[in-house]
Amino acid sequence: MTESWLERISANPNVCHGKVCIKGTRVMVSVILDCIAEGMSDSEIIQDYPSLTKDDIKAALSYAASVTRGEIIPINTEC
Repeated sequence: MTESWLERISANPNVCHGKVCIKGTRVMVSVILDCIAEGMSDSEIIQDYPSLTKDDIKAALSYAASVTRGEIIPINTEC
């Protein structure tokens, strides 16, 4: 992914109760991960959530990988 995944992820206390989302959407990273866990393809996820791109899905996975490594992640908190 050429663009940093940090540029695609945000947490806004006024959007989805501050849950981590894809920037500019109300699609939570956890929703994307749940879809992947259910076996959905990128195309199926995008069909259900047309505001997403493949790079958004990759960003969600990269974020999740960083979290599981215990990294401290400075999330953009848009207000």
